[in-house]
Amino acid sequence: MVTNSTTCPAPMKATSNGSFQGDSPLDYAIPLVILQICLVVLFTRILAFLLRPLRQPRVIAEIIGGILLGPSALGRSEKFLTTVFPKKSMTVLDTLANLGLLFFLFLVGLELDIRAIRRTGKKAFGIALAGITLPFVLGIGTSVVLQNTINKGARHAPFLVFMGVALSITAFPVLARILAELKLLTTDVGRMAMSAAAVNDVAAWILLALAIALSGSNTSPLVSLWVLLCGVAFVLAAVFLLRPLIGLMASRSPEGEPVKELYICITLSLVLVCGFITDTIGIHALFGAFVVGIIVPKEGPFAGVLIEKIEDIVSGLFLPLYFVSSGLKTNVATIKGAQSWGLLVLVIFNACFGKVVGTIAVSLLCKIQVKEAVALGFLMNTKGLVELIVLNIGKDKKVLNDQSFAVLVLMALFTTFITTPIVMAVYKPARRGVPYKHKTIQRKDLDTQLRMLVGFHSTRNIPTMINLIESSRGTRRRGRLCVYAMHLMELSERPSAISMVHKVRSNGLPFWNKVQGDQDQMVIAFEAYQQLSAVTVRPMTAISDLSSIHEDICTSAHQKRAAIIILPFHKHQRVDGTMESLGHAFQQVNQRVLRSSPCSVGIIVDRGLGGTTQVSASDVSYTVVVPFFGGGDDREALALGLRMAEHPGIMLSIMKFTLTSEAAAEAQRQRNNTDPITGYSHADDEAILSEIIASKDQSTAFEEKVVGSIEEIVSVLKLMNKCNLFIVGRSPTTALDLVEKGSSDCPELGPVGGYLASSDFSTTASVLVVQQYNPTADLHPLVEEHTDDGQVYDVPDTPAASIHGSSMV
Repeated sequence: MVTNSTTCPAPMKATSNGSFQGDSPLDYAIPLVILQICLVVLFTRILAFLLRPLRQPRVIAEIIGGILLGPSALGRSEKFLTTVFPKKSMTVLDTLANLGLLFFLFLVGLELDIRAIRRTGKKAFGIALAGITLPFVLGIGTSVVLQNTINKGARHAPFLVFMGVALSITAFPVLARILAELKLLTTDVGRMAMSAAAVNDVAAWILLALAIALSGSNTSPLVSLWVLLCGVAFVLAAVFLLRPLIGLMASRSPEGEPVKELYICITLSLVLVCGFITDTIGIHALFGAFVVGIIVPKEGPFAGVLIEKIEDIVSGLFLPLYFVSSGLKTNVATIKGAQSWGLLVLVIFNACFGKVVGTIAVSLLCKIQVKEAVALGFLMNTKGLVELIVLNIGKDKKVLNDQSFAVLVLMALFTTFITTPIVMAVYKPARRGVPYKHKTIQRKDLDTQLRMLVGFHSTRNIPTMINLIESSRGTRRRGRLCVYAMHLMELSERPSAISMVHKVRSNGLPFWNKVQGDQDQMVIAFEAYQQLSAVTVRPMTAISDLSSIHEDICTSAHQKRAAIIILPFHKHQRVDGTMESLGHAFQQVNQRVLRSSPCSVGIIVDRGLGGTTQVSASDVSYTVVVPFFGGGDDREALALGLRMAEHPGIMLSIMKFTLTSEAAAEAQRQRNNTDPITGYSHADDEAILSEIIASKDQSTAFEEKVVGSIEEIVSVLKLMNKCNLFIVGRSPTTALDLVEKGSSDCPELGPVGGYLASSDFSTTASVLVVQQYNPTADLHPLVEEHTDDGQVYDVPDTPAASIHGSSMV
């Protein structure tokens, strides 16, 4: 008699005695899992970096990384697999991966607002219903084909439901990231897609619970019925018993005060307890964590603090382990032969056809434009983590075999990968706006309102920006200064990006901070300044990738009729006086704004204008110097300087540089070798200078210097380096090239500004480099100006402003 027995690997001990004692660290659980986590995180982050130019969400890199580390690629090496991912380590790896997944699903539930789903309009509900029904029906048909070919022996009912769910799912977190990346989050298409995806997500979890209940090892239908009834009872208990408890903790966590550590501990423990209960019922621990996330109150700081506490470690370290755990089960090599590849094509076709065609059909019935309907169809076809969860549960329940599992994983990868490029190709929302008059500070009518858009990245920029605003507010005889203070935030890969959906206004990014409780702490300083001054300050927040945040800046400046955009320089001054770069990406933001701005632009090199705190109006005491060489940019700098001179605490010194005939010829030769300055008129320079000389008062000093070389210009400028602020034009028409003495790696500052910003020149004088808006220059406008009545407006609240509508992003 032959006895068949399988030898289970011995359980791994936690820690080794060290390599000096002859132990291999890879034979012990903790050192091995540390190696696995580091390898997975490094590998997936490198892939994410490589896929970034294709604007793919990080989940794509994590799915591909998991597959490549598995038996489909690197895992084909038996030595690699037995060394890094031995079978005896799988229990520990899967436990950590599922624990991370448990808390990630809690995060997803936290960011799903049931009230928003209740308010979902008929259009979004119809789109969600079509996006579930047709793919589910096609999934049933596909399951019949697969059961008769590569998945023989699977039980009919569970396999049918799993296939239907797999083809009908829309990944809500992945969709939110794609929409944010493409700046569609708050367009009509984005709002419709998110509302429909939220409905789809809840429906998918209900169907998944049904599928798990049907796939139990006990084939009795009575057992499946008990599982479903217990699942319903759990949801009711969570709503009527747990929700009041969590609501009580949330109500005792007021805005502005830290949330008690005990409340955080209780809530996270409830996630684990509910996961244990639902796993005991038989509908998977993830379901309990998801339900707890949904019932947490979304008002107040409680939900936000929970997200902040756990999202980085969960999504950064533990969640990638789940993709590797899934990838180790995925063997693409099992898909071989014409039949298997044909079935892969069939599954992909049915998944895309069901989602895209069903969504487009209902969208067109709802009178949505064709391009928007096509974009909606492909957006709703986004798969991702939730899809992998369904497939892994199906694999663990023996509903899916290796080949069908690999086919469905590749289907999820393909459908998500094509979403971004197809949506970018078929749907490009037009940025249209009404033309307006005052796009520069220099203007004939000085009594008109001056509107500035001031951008800042961090608290470091705020004191100087506020002091600059205070200096620019002018006198009461002029139009009131209106400032749009825009916090520029990089769109991160964090799951909390989904919560932006619940905060944005209907007119698109950048959005207002309307709710006091959810307000960005950094804009509070600007609001406090508004209370103490005669300046109108409107706080805004733009959340976008740094490669495209300039679009938000420029389109917002056009929408708000700004005359000038002021941005911080990408370098800040260290204690020793040297300039330290914050990153090349911030420099590129400034350069892109200079190319595409609908108005004048200023870049402020901050050396502590007014110190590190806001200076009150009565304490302002600055000396401002405007070196004037000529040209539109210098005239714009001069116009801003003259406005500052109206402040009682500011002295303005204008230094006009006149070149000798030889130096003028050299400057002309340099200009001919570079880009010519368009629209320059020497008569315009003389006119504004004559007006200044005729009307200057005690707060304004004017001096003219004749110079013949770079050295002479430098010596004159150094005599004034004890001032508080230099205001210079970016492209002076008669200045000799000072780049060799200045900051040659910063073309956005121009020759004079680059030198003034160098540490060799000064460590105390801030520099504001100004570029005047020039409609005849070779710029790249992002907003197409158009109005039906042919008028040019200059008031933000005119009826014609409705042209921006929902296409503004």
